[in-house]
Amino acid sequence: MSDFQRIFVVSAQAGDADVERLRRRLGASVRVLTAPTAEAKRVVEALRFDPVPEVALAPVRFPDGDRGHRLDGLVRRHAVEDRYRDLVVVADPATLTLLLRVLAPDQLPEGGPVTEVGLPRGPRPVPLNRAAVGGVALGFVAGVLSGVVPFWVLPVLVVLAGLVLLLVPGRRHVGQALLIATGVAAVVMLFSVAGSSRFPGSW
Repeated sequence: MSDFQRIFVVSAQAGDADVERLRRRLGASVRVLTAPTAEAKRVVEALRFDPVPEVALAPVRFPDGDRGHRLDGLVRRHAVEDRYRDLVVVADPATLTLLLRVLAPDQLPEGGPVTEVGLPRGPRPVPLNRAAVGGVALGFVAGVLSGVVPFWVLPVLVVLAGLVLLLVPGRRHVGQALLIATGVAAVVMLFSVAGSSRFPGSW
């Protein structure tokens, strides 16, 4: 199942209230591309993120025919560097109009100074190495605590947390990692039980 990377196209003429609303919508990881103009600088400073100035976003009086495609390529290049962060583009309205015609030709402008565009992306990959290490640790901790609580309690709690996170957009990879870790923990506990039965008193 695919989701979308959010790209916010922001006019350099956006008001303070519009910028503040956008700032509250942004995630923790954000890249801000900005035209090297005083108007764009005001918006970027209000967003409170470090900007990446791009000369290609500067306004031009007579844009050539492929300017929209060059802007689209610029934005997509920054987007694919990290498909799991928000991208903000700040420029003058004319530049943004050209960008949106190519970046999102099927999407009408939202009528305000901020337009959100979604670029399709695949699901976030599951961190298999961390899941395996976490599973070994979980199996060990469950074994150590088995004298206090039943050995299955901790893995069941982790499974429940994983199932809940599977339903949360953007956190499915964490839920999958927790379920994998529980499977690894089960294998670890089986081996430890088998080892303790062969060598009583080793666990």
